Amino acid sequence: MELRLYDTLTREKRVFTPIDANNVRMYVCGPTVYDFAHIGNARPVIVFDVLFRLLRHIYGENHVTYVRNITDVDDKINNRALRDYPGLPLNEAIRKVTEKTADQFQADVKALGCLPPTVQPRATEFVLPRPDGKTDMVTLIKELIARGHAYEAAGEVLFDTQSMPDYGALSGRKLEDQQAGARVAVDAHKKHPTDFVLWKQSSPEEPGWDSPWGRGRPGWHIECSAMSAAYLGTTFDIHGGGLDLIFPHHENEIAQSRCAHGTHAMANYWMHNGFLQVEGEKMSKSLGNFFTIRELLDDWPGEVLRLNMLKTQYRSPVDWTVKGLEESAKTLDDWYAVAADHAGGEVSPKVIEALYDDLNTPLLVAALHGLRNSAAAGSEADRATFAASMRMLGFLLDSASAWNDRKQQASGIDAAKVDALIIERTAARARKDFKESDRLRDELAAMGIVIKDSKEGTTWEVAR
Repeated sequence: MELRLYDTLTREKRVFTPIDANNVRMYVCGPTVYDFAHIGNARPVIVFDVLFRLLRHIYGENHVTYVRNITDVDDKINNRALRDYPGLPLNEAIRKVTEKTADQFQADVKALGCLPPTVQPRATEFVLPRPDGKTDMVTLIKELIARGHAYEAAGEVLFDTQSMPDYGALSGRKLEDQQAGARVAVDAHKKHPTDFVLWKQSSPEEPGWDSPWGRGRPGWHIECSAMSAAYLGTTFDIHGGGLDLIFPHHENEIAQSRCAHGTHAMANYWMHNGFLQVEGEKMSKSLGNFFTIRELLDDWPGEVLRLNMLKTQYRSPVDWTVKGLEESAKTLDDWYAVAADHAGGEVSPKVIEALYDDLNTPLLVAALHGLRNSAAAGSEADRATFAASMRMLGFLLDSASAWNDRKQQASGIDAAKVDALIIERTAARARKDFKESDRLRDELAAMGIVIKDSKEGTTWEVAR
């Protein structure tokens, strides 16, 4: 078997061949921490966590470096800080916003079953030259100017897109066809409408750093060029992110990085996940279908959100529905009951085979259903394989009882109260007080509890 990944740049599935099998390197654009992450933001986090896990499985845990940045300097952050903390100095207000949202992001993605990346650099730590010599933004911009790929105009430093003959290759946009418009800023001081900002001035009230071009702050794109090079080198294996980042963000990252370093490529494979809709419509606050990860975690365990995301292949659009979440919860109830707390075992080759096909997660889910059936009807070895396969994919990380606890917490269920009512109902049935027994069943049903009577006793679960 060979791992094949779809490369956005070449528009084909390609056999994955790392630059160095002893240090496989991947960079994924992380959050801009001005607000809590929404469920659309969770998709690249989950997708590239699965890829990270697969690469670790293939090459070894100590031979994969995964970098996911945190953008903590951005005009959206400034605006949020001014809105939320109007009485504080801006820098202090910014720190409050970024610390709160960054901490929430880390808690959210952990709840989704995602491993922490190898490194999570913050943009503000890579603006100026560093004592350790790692790549920084100011030095990159100086190199672009020196090589004739950037220029100063109207207090800004801009990248000269006409200086790069194949600018636009990732998005398929020809430079001569690109006019000022929705995603291309209109500015008279630009040589070409597509020229983009590397450095811009800061007012006394705005955050800024002293630079050769005056006090200012970096443009968005240069941040990722600096942080990826700082930890992965001038050319690395995989760069990932959402489909919406192809243009202009990733296109401009490529331009900056290649032109500053004089390399033929920034990354050898470019991977992009598709968009997410909610109940068939584009997610938006105006439609009332905008959900943060945190809001969804109040109602569903993180594993349910994870499985629901993985039922669709990462390059296809996802339709996020309550029905889908209910089905995912039901599936995991069954899987956790079969796998229970089984330890050990080897990951199934069928799981790896599905992932080798450009992370074919629908095929993966089908393989897990097959493993579940074998585990339920077969030997302890089958159950061990099923459990090991689930763990490799970010499920079954805690005990089956912990899974039930998370379900109850997500549903706001008072487990102690439920248990007490069931004890009362059992006593009523024992004394043949069926009217009281039925009343207690109805009370439990009104709480969203489904009870099941059997010879072994009474069990309960949260209704979905």
